[in-house]
Order: sequence, then C-alpha cells, then structure tokens
Amino acid sequence: MAKFGGRGYGMCILFVVIGAILGGILGELMRQVDLFAGVVPYLVTTYPVFNIEPFTVNLYVIQLTLGLSFAPNLMSILGIVLALFLFRRY
Repeated sequence: MAKFGGRGYGMCILFVVIGAILGGILGELMRQVDLFAGVVPYLVTTYPVFNIEPFTVNLYVIQLTLGLSFAPNLMSILGIVLALFLFRRY
C-alpha cells in the first residue's frame, strides 16, 4: 500500500517529476551558454513520445480545451534517472 509521508509511490512520482523539470531547465540554460556548443544540440533536442492534440468540449456553460504532449529532451531523461537514483539511495 502506498504511503503519503514516507517513501511510497507518491514520493517517487514527485522525485521523477521534479527531476524531469530540473533536467529540462538545465538543458535550456545550457543552450544559452557557448561553452558546451558541440554537445548541446544533442542534449536539448526533444523526442516526442506521445502527443494528444488539443480538443475542445463545449458544454454551453463552460468550454474545456484538453490536450497532452510528452516530449522530453536528453537532459530531462538524465534528470529522471538521477532522481530515481537519489530516491533509491536516500
């Protein structure tokens, strides 16, 4: 059973999401620095995994537009791997 306060599934998902976000931000910051000019295009190229195009549902009271896209870059994948390593270690 999953725990909310300890090392349950929720904490693991939180680690993975934060690792992906921080890895993506680090990749975008590296794009701005010329120090890593030869390697950066490989690290910040996005790879679309799935893409659900936005669609609109009009309920006459509210209008909902829903869509989902997952296109990580290599830095965000490395962030996920590092987050899983840190989760398992600590």
